[in-house]
Amino acid sequence: MACTSYLASCSRASPAPAAAAARPCHVRPRRRPRPVPLRVYAAASDHQERLLAALHEQADPEAALRMLNSALAREDFAPSSGVYEEIIRKLGSAGAFDLMEGLVREMRREGHEVRVGVVQSFVEGYARLRRFDDAVDLVLNRLDLFGIQADTVVYNHLLNVLVEGSKMKLLESVYNEMSGRGIQPDVVTFNTLIKGLCRAHQVRTAVLMLEEMSSHGVAPDETTFTTLMQGFVEEGSIEAALRVKAKMLETGCSPTRVTVNVLINGYCKLGRVEDALGYIQQEIADGFEPDQVTYNTFVHGLCQNGHVSHALKVIDLMIQEGHDPDVFTYNTVINCLSKNGELDEAKGIVNEMVDRGCLPDTTTFNTLIVALCSQNRLEEALDLARELTVKGLSPDVYTFNILINALCKVGDPHLGMRLFEEMKISGCTPDEVTYNILIDHLCSMGKLGNALDLLKEMESSGCPRSTVTYNTIIDGLCKKMRIEEAEEVFDEMDIHGISRNAVTFNTLIDGLCKAKRIDDATELIEQMVKEGLQPDNITYNSILTHYCKEGNIKKAADILETMTENGFEVDVVTYGTLINGLCKAGRTQVALKLLRGMRIKGMRPTPKAYNPVIQSLFKRNKLRDALNLFREMTEVGEPPDALTHKIVFRGLCRGGGPIKEAFDFLVEMVNKGFMPEFSSFRMLAEGLLNLGMDDYLISAIELVIEKAEFRESDVSAIRGYLKIRKYYDALATFGRLLEINNPQWTYR
Repeated sequence: MACTSYLASCSRASPAPAAAAARPCHVRPRRRPRPVPLRVYAAASDHQERLLAALHEQADPEAALRMLNSALAREDFAPSSGVYEEIIRKLGSAGAFDLMEGLVREMRREGHEVRVGVVQSFVEGYARLRRFDDAVDLVLNRLDLFGIQADTVVYNHLLNVLVEGSKMKLLESVYNEMSGRGIQPDVVTFNTLIKGLCRAHQVRTAVLMLEEMSSHGVAPDETTFTTLMQGFVEEGSIEAALRVKAKMLETGCSPTRVTVNVLINGYCKLGRVEDALGYIQQEIADGFEPDQVTYNTFVHGLCQNGHVSHALKVIDLMIQEGHDPDVFTYNTVINCLSKNGELDEAKGIVNEMVDRGCLPDTTTFNTLIVALCSQNRLEEALDLARELTVKGLSPDVYTFNILINALCKVGDPHLGMRLFEEMKISGCTPDEVTYNILIDHLCSMGKLGNALDLLKEMESSGCPRSTVTYNTIIDGLCKKMRIEEAEEVFDEMDIHGISRNAVTFNTLIDGLCKAKRIDDATELIEQMVKEGLQPDNITYNSILTHYCKEGNIKKAADILETMTENGFEVDVVTYGTLINGLCKAGRTQVALKLLRGMRIKGMRPTPKAYNPVIQSLFKRNKLRDALNLFREMTEVGEPPDALTHKIVFRGLCRGGGPIKEAFDFLVEMVNKGFMPEFSSFRMLAEGLLNLGMDDYLISAIELVIEKAEFRESDVSAIRGYLKIRKYYDALATFGRLLEINNPQWTYR
C-alpha cells in the first residue's frame, strides 16, 4: 500500500518525530490491492478498532508510528481516517509538522476526507511551541492543503488558541480577517473574544462586545454573561458583576450553577463573606441547589478571610446535605489551620478525611510539612515525609525542596545534602529550585567548591540553570575574593546563553573594586551598557566606595558628577558612602555641607551618614559641634543607632569636657538600651574616681548591671568589691563581663 511505503520508511529509521520533521520522508506510488474476501474485511475492521484504541493510549508519537508500521505489514489492512487522525494528533504534540503534512497528502490520495479535527491538531501543535504566527498563517492561507474551506468552527478554534496564548493583537487581527472574508461569527466566537478581553483586564471593552453581538444577530448565552461577571470579579467589582447578572435576567437568560459560584467567589475575594452567605441563602430560596463547587468556593472564601471555624461548620452542613467533601475541601481547611499555627487541629482534619474515605494527597502532606518546618519541628516534618511513602504516595520535588531548605536554614548542610542524594535515589529529579537552595547555602557557608560541583551537576543532568543560579555563585566567589573564578563563571553565562542582569554585573563590579581592579570594573560598566543594561546607584556606589577608601575624593566627586549627568537621583546610600570617604580624608567641613545638602533635598539622613561626621568632629576636638549634630540627628534624621551612642560616649569621655556631662549621657544611653564599651567606661570611671565622685561611679555600674544580663554570681562579686571600695577590682570583673556582652566596634 502507498501508505505502507510512507510510514514504514519513517518508522524504520526510528527518528524522533520532531527530528524527522527536518528530514521529510518521500511517498512511493501505491500498488493496486488484490480483492479481499468479506470475512477478511470484518477481521480487518476489528483490528482497526483495536489499533485505534492502542494508538489513543500510546503517549509516545514515535512508538505510535512503530505500532502502525507493524499493522501495515498485513496486506489486508488499510488505515481508516480515524487512524490517520490519531497519528497526526500524536505527531502534533511532538511538533513533527512535515510528517503531519505528508500524512494529510496521503489521506487525500487514499480518498479519505480530511476533517476539521486534523486542522485543529496542526493549530494546537503550533500553539504548544508558541508558534502562533504559523497557526494563523495555516488557517488564513494554507487550508488548501487539507481541501477544507475555512468556516466559523475553524476560526473559533484558532481564536481560542490565541486567547489561551494571550496573543491579543493576533486575536484582533484574525477576528477582523474573519469578518473581511464574510465568515459569520456565532456565540462561541464572541464568548471567546470576551474571554480574551477579560483575561487582558479589558472588561469594559468586553462589555461592548454585547452590542457587536446584537449587530450580527447573535444572542448572548449564559457563558457570555458568566464570563463578563468573572471578569468584573477579577477586577474586584462585585457590583458591576451583579449588574451583568441583572442584564442576563432581562434578556431571559437563566443563570447556571457556574454563574452563582462565580458571584459567591466574588464576594469572598473582597472579604464580604456575610454577603456571600446572604447571596447563597437568597439563591436557595429561589430554587438554587448548591453543588460541591459551591461549598468548596464558600469554604475557600471563609478560610481566606480567617474564618476557619465557620468553614468547618460549612463542611458539616455539606455532609448533612449529602455532598462528600473532596480533597480540595479538606486541603483548603488544613492549609488555613497550618498557616495559623494550629497544627494539631490540622492533623485532626487529616484523620477525619481518612475516616470519611477521602485519601490525603501530596498537597495535604506538603502543607503540613511546610508548617512544621516554619516552626522548626524538622523531625516531625521528616517523619511526615516518610509517612508519604508508607501511604503509597511519592514525595514530590516540592516536598524535598521544603525539607532541604529547612535543613539548610538551621545550619545542617550535611543532612540537607543527604536528603538531596536520597531524593535522587528515590527517582525524584531535583529541579532548579533544589539546586539553587543548596548552592545558595553552600556559598553562604563558604563551601564554594561544593557549590561549583553542583553547578556542573546541573549542567550534566540537563537541569535548567537560571541567572539566579549563576548570580549566587558569582556573589559567593566575590565575597571570598576569588575574583578570577567569578569572572570565569560570568563568561560561562554568555557561552551557555544565560542572560546576565544588573545584579550579575553589579556583583562582579563590586568584587573588582574590592580587589582594587578599578580599571576592569570601569570596563565592565561599559560592557553592561553595551548589553542594554543601565548602571544604577548600586553600580556607581561600588566605584565610589573604592575611591573614598583610597582617599581619592576628586575621583569620587567625578563619579558623583557622572551619576548626576546620567540622570541618577543620588540616594541616601550614595551620600553616606561619599560622606564617610570625605571624613576619612579629613574633609569634615565638606562632609558637613553634604549632610546639610541631603536635608535641603528632603532626604532623611541615616546613621551611616551622620556617624562618620560626628566621629570626625570629636577627633578634631569640636565637642560642641559634635553634640549639636547628634541632637540634630535625633530631631530630623533617622534615630541614632548603637554605633552613634558609642561614638558620642567615647568622644565625651576623651574630650576633656565636664565629667558630669559624660555621666549624664551614659544614663541616657543605657536607658535607651545601648550598652557602653568598657574602654570608654573605664575613662569615665577614672575621671570620676580622680574627682572623688565615687557615688557616681557606683550609680553608673549599678545602672549597667540593671540593664545587662550578667550572672547573679558575677553581680555579687562586683557589688562585694564596691562595698569594700576596691573599685579597680570591681572594674576588672565588670569590664570582662561588659566586653563579653558588648564586643569592640570599628567604624568602616
